[in-house]
Amino acid sequence: MKDQQQTISYSVAAKVLHWLMAALILSMIPAGFLMIQPDLNKPLQNALFIFHKNVGVVLLLLIVLRLLVRWRNPPPALPDHVPAWQARIAHASHAALYALMIAMPVAGYLRVRAGGFPIEMLDALGLPTLVPRSDALAEIAKTTHYYGAYAIAALVFAHVLAGFYHGLVLRDGVFSRIWPPVARWRR
Repeated sequence: MKDQQQTISYSVAAKVLHWLMAALILSMIPAGFLMIQPDLNKPLQNALFIFHKNVGVVLLLLIVLRLLVRWRNPPPALPDHVPAWQARIAHASHAALYALMIAMPVAGYLRVRAGGFPIEMLDALGLPTLVPRSDALAEIAKTTHYYGAYAIAALVFAHVLAGFYHGLVLRDGVFSRIWPPVARWRR
């Protein structure tokens, strides 16, 4: 039974990383859209910028770790009852999410550093800036990050809807494969 469970469920490491990153990304999206509002209270705006930049660094590190975990523990195949068209959409949307989870913090880093701004966590660690000051590069990265925000927000929304659909409507076991192993942690 345990071997069968392992083949139909994600690894515990994958589940923990998924839900940790989900919480962070779900906090980054509204923070990112809110912090660029021109009439926002300045201290709040500054706090949101600092939060957004530093959590972005954490997310970049977590996505690298998540890709390593995924490489070492490939995700389970979708159940046979999932139609081929849904499997193709799931694969494409996951690939797009992974691409955006890499592209967004990289574009954010480039925008901030090329724009001459600090990333407090990295500065506190004494890490050097990896890109030169460049208004042109900062503008390209800013535009990429801006439109990427809409793309990742849309994909996350679709991903959550698909999760609810499989978990609450179909109850077909697809959602339970990634659901945290909470019962095991209660012991």
